Amino acid sequence: MTSPTHSAGPGQGGAPPGKLVFTTPAGGRRVAPVRFGRESRRDRLLPQLIRNCLLDDEGQQCVQVRLTAEDAANPAARALLETETGTALHLHRLLGDTAYAPLFPRVVGHELDTAEPFLLYAAPRGIAAARTHVMAASDQQRFTRDLMTALCVLDGQGLVLRGLSPATVLWDGARVQLWGLEAVTRAGRPRSPWGRLPFCSPEQRRGEGLADSRDAVWSAAQVLYRLVTGRPGPADGAPADLDEHRVLDRMFRRAFDPRAAGRPTPAEVLDLVAPGAGDRIRLTVPADETRPHREAFEEALRLKRQAPLARPRDGSGAPGERGNGEVLCPYCLQTIQLDLTKLFVADNTMQYKQPLDVSGISNPVVLDDIMRGAVQKCAADPDFPEHVIPVPYLTNGRPLTVAMVGQSSTGKSHLLTQMIAAITDGGLEPFGLTWQSVNPEQHARFVRERVQPLRNGNVLDHTAALGLDDFARFVESLLITDARGQVRPVAFFDLGGEDLVRTDAALRFLLGVDALVFVVDPALALPLPELDHARQRWGVEVNRDGDVAFGTVLDRLPKNGPYLDVPAAMVLGKADLLRFRPPVDRWLSRPPATSLDPALVRAESRDVHSLLRGHAGQAWLRPFDAIRRCTLHIASATGGQEDRGRYPAGAGPRRVLEPLLALLAMHGLIDVPGGAEAFAVGETPGFETVPGRRAPGPGSTAGGTAGGTTGGTAGGAAGGEFR
Repeated sequence: MTSPTHSAGPGQGGAPPGKLVFTTPAGGRRVAPVRFGRESRRDRLLPQLIRNCLLDDEGQQCVQVRLTAEDAANPAARALLETETGTALHLHRLLGDTAYAPLFPRVVGHELDTAEPFLLYAAPRGIAAARTHVMAASDQQRFTRDLMTALCVLDGQGLVLRGLSPATVLWDGARVQLWGLEAVTRAGRPRSPWGRLPFCSPEQRRGEGLADSRDAVWSAAQVLYRLVTGRPGPADGAPADLDEHRVLDRMFRRAFDPRAAGRPTPAEVLDLVAPGAGDRIRLTVPADETRPHREAFEEALRLKRQAPLARPRDGSGAPGERGNGEVLCPYCLQTIQLDLTKLFVADNTMQYKQPLDVSGISNPVVLDDIMRGAVQKCAADPDFPEHVIPVPYLTNGRPLTVAMVGQSSTGKSHLLTQMIAAITDGGLEPFGLTWQSVNPEQHARFVRERVQPLRNGNVLDHTAALGLDDFARFVESLLITDARGQVRPVAFFDLGGEDLVRTDAALRFLLGVDALVFVVDPALALPLPELDHARQRWGVEVNRDGDVAFGTVLDRLPKNGPYLDVPAAMVLGKADLLRFRPPVDRWLSRPPATSLDPALVRAESRDVHSLLRGHAGQAWLRPFDAIRRCTLHIASATGGQEDRGRYPAGAGPRRVLEPLLALLAMHGLIDVPGGAEAFAVGETPGFETVPGRRAPGPGSTAGGTAGGTTGGTAGGAAGGEFR
């Protein structure tokens, strides 16, 4: 990395004065006159550019790290800037005015949802250690103490700095300042090749295994060896002359082990340099404030496990209850069954006006192929406009209906579009599922009119409002084949819950719904300052009473026990608005799932529950409280916000398929450890299953312990990474 002070000063041949609009660390918006210095590349191998700047409204000297429009079109380049911004903001919030804050660059603001995204830092302190040939012995102790303290702070947050080198460590003669935050990754994530010899560990260089805080210890040892001796060390082990440098040998002998398992942790090295310093860090960094909310989540699961299962409802429309081949028409919502006398195929104008007579077709392969492109005219409701149903929708058993619930403008359409696009891209294949379109022509139109424009960065038009007597809009259907070869149509509906009218049709539809996806709009739910700009732009306010659509749908669903038993998923949508706030940052940065781990699903559910309970209030958790099997998820359909009608980086979906995967698992289409029941509500701890033993009440100590036991199971696999 080029030293941040390398660029020319503001006004010295740089860009002319202008204005800079950005988001502050507190979430507010700031518009400031700005003058820029000359620009340089921070690292010749990385795309980020760097230049000094002066914010004239306050005379504040800053450093801007930015991407050109050309580089910003590369998702990998944007990901680096997002990682750097997220890490800098996390450390800013975590450390505040503590003594550890100066160890890292101080973020001033950022603007990422734009064609040329950037990050602003306060002026750096010191110069890059790479410009020091040999460090004085009197400075080495303080330098080592600060460097290992910074690594301990990162390790305490589950973060690993991969790019540590003399170019990323600044020194002003008294204190260290650690840059290169774009190279941070989370402990436990797969390693990928990163860094320069000899400062990257052997495993990091090869991209083997999982990231470990001891990777950075190797780098720190190499930096110290370079500053003590004036030359780089070997890339695969301890320097041959290490024993000639007594202090370095005592502190870092084990740090040169080529295997992470053989190296000390940052805290162990720090305790050699400054005994007790690790304990002081733990006492200074704020304690976890989400613990009461996590305990409330575990208690809620315990109560759900102990509640008696709901009795089957007669006529509820659950799978297998309709033995006469009837299904619900996705348009008029009346029952219909296959009638071979009402079949049609498309003519030359792609209109379904040509009758189909299958009586003379004896070849089953030919018949299946013809029937796949055929439709049946539905006359179940003579007052409803003429419409047709694809034949495969009527011949593959009862469709599994998935209804998206939420007020208008919550992002349901974008989320559902990207969910279906992820399926057609093969997102279900790792789980043993395959798909086909129910009707090729209708699916092609959906891709042409919805998927392709969104992927090209266009903002989709808002879905037209439902009519006065309408409450559900059919969007798309697919044929899903599970690992056992069973085929089932899956139909997706956009449910205008706030417009549900109390009609027999509405009740009949809700009785037949198999799964619900409740989409939470963070701008409506969370009174966080970083959402104020979005609220102002959209003309909305925080609603402490929850989404009216949620309540309307839940009130319409018949209840046959203490909980509703239709599987559901709650999704914190538009999560890119909060992509730099825990716990959203930890989940949104995870790669797409390729397997379903119940422990991870419960850990994510617990984190979303804690976020909503802590900031939005219990009203926004009503679906989770009312429905026995309900998982919670974080997702973004676009990966960022629009800028003048387009998504500058394109619409990059994040974790859009996970809610549907959870619903399919709860319906048994995907096998998960512990079974569908345990997947949603957790496995029953031993004391809850002991015959004759009375379960503790909600407020008892034993109840809290139960929650902790289950939470340990759920969070155990993810505890080091997500807590």
